[in-house]
Amino acid sequence: MANLKQPVTPNIHRPRTGFNDYVERLNGRAAMVGFIAIIVIELVTGKGILSWLGWI
Repeated sequence: MANLKQPVTPNIHRPRTGFNDYVERLNGRAAMVGFIAIIVIELVTGKGILSWLGWI
């Protein structure tokens, strides 16, 4: 008789650390929020971000 059982596929859970899709998506969203915040600061104050921080 033939073996009729299906092969067992391991259920591997990928960790949420290092370079993975979740972290990259979160990092991209944080960068977009930061970029928009810099643009808003420049529009409100009339100065660039470097002069607003006192570096220039």
